[in-house]
Parts: sequence; C-alpha cells; structure tokens
Amino acid sequence: MVKKKRLPRKSKKGRPIARRKSKASRRIKRPTKTRKLKVKKESRGVAALEKIGAVTHYFPKVKAAAVKIMKNSLRIGDHVYVKGHTTDFKQGVTSLQLDRVPIEEGKKGKEIGMLVKSRVRIGDSVYKL
Repeated sequence: MVKKKRLPRKSKKGRPIARRKSKASRRIKRPTKTRKLKVKKESRGVAALEKIGAVTHYFPKVKAAAVKIMKNSLRIGDHVYVKGHTTDFKQGVTSLQLDRVPIEEGKKGKEIGMLVKSRVRIGDSVYKL
C-alpha cells in the first residue's frame, strides 16, 4: 500500500493551519537544577541560619511587619534574613515594637512589629543570621 502525502489543513481564509504537536513534545519542560537556599555551614556541618519566627501581617504604609517569634529572641542590632515565595532579603533590625511601644528585645511567644526594607507576605520565614 502506498502512503499518501498529507496536505496541510486549511482555515476558512485559505491559510494553512499548524499541526498539533505530539503528546511527548507537549510535556512540560522542567528545569534540571532547582534553586536551593544557600546556607552558611559551620565547621561541624550545622546550619548557621536559625528560624526564629514567621510574618503574620504586613503594614504597607509604614513598611512594618508583624512577626511571631517562635524560638529564642530578637534584639535591635541583630541581622535577619526574610525568605518567602517571592521575598528574599537580608537586613539589620533597627526598630522593634510591642503594642506600639518601642522595645529592645522581642522574646519567644510574642508578636512584635519590625520595620522592613521591602514588602513581606504572610507566612514568610524570618531567620537570624
């Protein structure tokens, strides 16, 4: 049996219509390497970053974040790393508040206000450097 040559399909205007791709070529191409969070390693292999809390709210007019401290404490002068789905920055802690009163240190279990240099979102993780 002789195979017939396939002619391109035509639209109503007479232009050829592109063929559909096969299922194999329509598969989603996934990147081979995933982006990993770079973590400083100490000499014993323990991560230097320590998660101390999470963002519970963001106040855009004053550029402040409400942070629930879950572990240890956070003081003015400490350096923090904020990481989330679209958030990724480091900064120093310049201002802390608890119930609109400036404080020097936020302790475990407290929800404090912290000035941030960039927008953060609810659920972003806060690491102490």
